[in-house]
Amino acid sequence: MGFAHKFGDNVDTDQIIPARYLVTPDPGELAKNCMEAADPDFAKKVKPGDVIVAGNNFGCGSSREHAPISIKGCGVACVIAASFARIFLRNSVNIGLTVLECPEAAAALKGGETVTVDPERGTIAVQGGATYRAKPLPPFVMEIVHAGGLMPFVKARLAAKGAA
Repeated sequence: MGFAHKFGDNVDTDQIIPARYLVTPDPGELAKNCMEAADPDFAKKVKPGDVIVAGNNFGCGSSREHAPISIKGCGVACVIAASFARIFLRNSVNIGLTVLECPEAAAALKGGETVTVDPERGTIAVQGGATYRAKPLPPFVMEIVHAGGLMPFVKARLAAKGAA
């Protein structure tokens, strides 16, 4: 359960993490400037477990994986959007950031609302309000997210087979 931070359509990777901060892959450092171009106070306001809610085409622009890394570094539990840029969606899964596509929730949710997300079921519930249904992520994708991303997932699989 966390608070919703609302953004609009076409939030690009430069708004998520401006290029001048791409000198480190460290999630904690990137988090300090996350969403700075869209909301200069975001990094000060966001708390672990909060969610980002956005419109269409979230994460468009350049294919930098630093964008979802910075969001995850802030402790954001989930990004809910009407739609995602494909490369951002893939990068999010690769680094273990939960994302849900749900146009209805993206349109209806307001900043500051308390939201509970169940990614396995695809449910997004507003405290004292409506519940929305996103398409749940496939089980194998959730395994990757729960493992912390693609590399930890692969390492764990190899270790389980005695190959690592």
